[in-house]
Amino acid sequence: MEGFTMQPLVRTARTTGLFYLGLAVAGVLGFLLIRPQLYVAGDPAATLANLTEHESLARAGVAFELLIVLTQALAAAWFYRLFRRADPVNALGIAAFGLINSTVILISAAMLGTALEGPRDAETVQSLFLLSDNLWGVGAIFFGLWLMPMGRCVLNSGWMPRPLGWVLVAGGVGYVAGAFLRYLLPDPGILTDLVALPASVGEFWIVGYLLIFGVRRSVTTAPGPDDQHGDVGPAATVPTAGRPHQ
Repeated sequence: MEGFTMQPLVRTARTTGLFYLGLAVAGVLGFLLIRPQLYVAGDPAATLANLTEHESLARAGVAFELLIVLTQALAAAWFYRLFRRADPVNALGIAAFGLINSTVILISAAMLGTALEGPRDAETVQSLFLLSDNLWGVGAIFFGLWLMPMGRCVLNSGWMPRPLGWVLVAGGVGYVAGAFLRYLLPDPGILTDLVALPASVGEFWIVGYLLIFGVRRSVTTAPGPDDQHGDVGPAATVPTAGRPHQ
């Protein structure tokens, strides 16, 4: 009974971690690495020149943007699957806010695709990149909102270290605050990076924990109709991984 319930839960946790890792890698490559090589704020001519000279890189940028959409949507669904019995309200929050954020990035990807395949005049291309950049800016609200219920799920399930839950909640608050600071302050500078720092720590922490440990704390579960697909329901005790059953 214990092996039957524990293994699907760990498998679901590790699959969730893989999707979240894919989201992180796609974000780093697409948004932090490729975009700065194409988009030059305040200089439409330079942006157009970069797009024309590095068209393959621009196409890769759209592909990575789409990969962000795909992995975030899958991570949102698997987080709900992982936590739905331990904390159904917050699990639904993760799924809802994650899917909204992936929709925002989908629109951003369409903007980049239009810049690539639409009219190649400097002002149009610059406007499309600027719209895409601001979609990421306002979308930070929903990325912050997805971290808050994620942190609550960590706290309420007892499957992961409690400090991780609080770091995720703080990171979510930081992301939301950063979205407002970007537009309230004429030059927020490093301030937006500082308020987002807990989010970066929390995200790498939970990705690593999901991939390495899955879940470790004892939880109350029992096989339900979905167990063969990786879900568990409430009733029998699942032991802590690596520890003898109490």
